[in-house]
Amino acid sequence: MKRLGVVIDPETLRLALTHRSYAYEHGGIPTNERLEFLGDSVLGFAVTDHLYKNYPDLPEGDLAKRRSAVVSTRALAAIARSLGLGEFILLGQGEILTNGKDKSSILADTMESLIGATFLTHGIEVATEMVMTLILPLLHDVDVLGAGTDWKTAIQEIAAAEKMGAIEYRVTGSGPDHARTYVALLHIGGTAYGEGSGPSKKEAEQVSAAISWKMLRPRDDSAKAK
Repeated sequence: MKRLGVVIDPETLRLALTHRSYAYEHGGIPTNERLEFLGDSVLGFAVTDHLYKNYPDLPEGDLAKRRSAVVSTRALAAIARSLGLGEFILLGQGEILTNGKDKSSILADTMESLIGATFLTHGIEVATEMVMTLILPLLHDVDVLGAGTDWKTAIQEIAAAEKMGAIEYRVTGSGPDHARTYVALLHIGGTAYGEGSGPSKKEAEQVSAAISWKMLRPRDDSAKAK
């Protein structure tokens, strides 16, 4: 696959792109779930090896946080979107109608299956090189590393530390059922912060939390400096 920078044999590539919804509608053909399982392990190894060798002064907890941030569903889905991967995934009609090609869970899982396919085709060295090409920019992204894997948890930590009050996500939806868009606006202690959108309530809330976290980070940083 040219966008990945590697060549995967057609049969393995098709398997890597076959979501279970498509397989179910086509007589129960094999899905990409086994490749996803393999790719998850290759991804974890590649990132762990890089972090261990390149950050010798970081304690185990910080290494784990960095790894979690860049192998999270959110991070992998962002990579998949940058590659335009969604248009190539084989989906069942139900997922197509609900915009499955842009669902973070499906995108992230497919990225892992492609990593697994690369490993099967070329071995660990090429698979590791591909992983690092995709992941390295994220390892230098302060926003990605700052909030770890869950923006909503990061917001809860800031709100609790600053005693800001109750957290509330006000979510609205619009559009037809098969292509619905949700908008979430985060309120903390009655004050409105970041607004985010997504194809599901959960993703809209995560985007809202991410935007809010960036707005609140200076306050959090100054509190830590005291």
